[in-house]
Amino acid sequence: MKKFIIIMGIITGLCVIIIGGYAYYLYDSTKDAVNEMHEKVKTDQPKPTVTGKEEDLKPISIMLLGVDEREGDSGRSDTIMVIAVDPKEDKMLMFSIPRDTRTEIIGKGFDDKINHAYAFGGTQMAMDTVENFLDTSIDYYVKVNMESFREIVNAVGGVEVNNPFSFSDGGYTFPKGFQKLNGKEALAYSRMRYKDPKGDLGRNDRQRQVITSIIDKGARVSSITKFDNIIDILRDNVKTNMTFQEMKDIQANYKSARRNIESTEIKSSGEMISGKYYGIVEETEKLRIQDLLNDYLKQ
Repeated sequence: MKKFIIIMGIITGLCVIIIGGYAYYLYDSTKDAVNEMHEKVKTDQPKPTVTGKEEDLKPISIMLLGVDEREGDSGRSDTIMVIAVDPKEDKMLMFSIPRDTRTEIIGKGFDDKINHAYAFGGTQMAMDTVENFLDTSIDYYVKVNMESFREIVNAVGGVEVNNPFSFSDGGYTFPKGFQKLNGKEALAYSRMRYKDPKGDLGRNDRQRQVITSIIDKGARVSSITKFDNIIDILRDNVKTNMTFQEMKDIQANYKSARRNIESTEIKSSGEMISGKYYGIVEETEKLRIQDLLNDYLKQ
């Protein structure tokens, strides 16, 4: 039996998925689904080497977009998460960019909330804007319609989180401490913002918890309970510039980095400008994030 893991990402309230599969007879259908999900974007530099000898492997960066798209609506990126993986030191950096962050929208020539870039110009403009904000190139992107998140979580058998405080939201009550969540619960847990004293930062913390658990569960083939269904879920709800071969190579050569994940948050201060609320990131904070990211991506 041939085993393989497909790296995608999921975002949203939400964000990366690494899902796993097994069984040789699923290989062709999975490959066809990934080909349907493939969508090219222009990047500032060639894609890094993700296969070969360990000493030849290069660090990779991935932008995860969680979008809320409905029929007749271009949608906005509800969540923007960046992941950097260093294969030589087997470590991974994960952080979210608050959606209200004020920055230049590349291709429009004016400043606005960073999550508006996707509404203005789709994935390409979102990637260009994030690259400009971080002053670094992004190698890969994974865009996921957040409405599929529930099914993904259920397909990996649920996720485990450590809730810092008790709250109720979306018709669910989440006690303080460790707990296991199904898809609907995980979506509500990830989306809550207004009852969190940290606002968007608190929500980002919960999203990273869920994503980390999905990565861990998805990397264990035995955790996948509905692999045959997940192919259709991904085909309809995921777009990425990763090829099928790149996904397999990343799984084979980068998956151990999931055991050493560093998380950080981008600090900002709220400000009203022309009647709209924005998150203002000071230059010193931007430089801190850029330096941390570059430490993971240095050749």
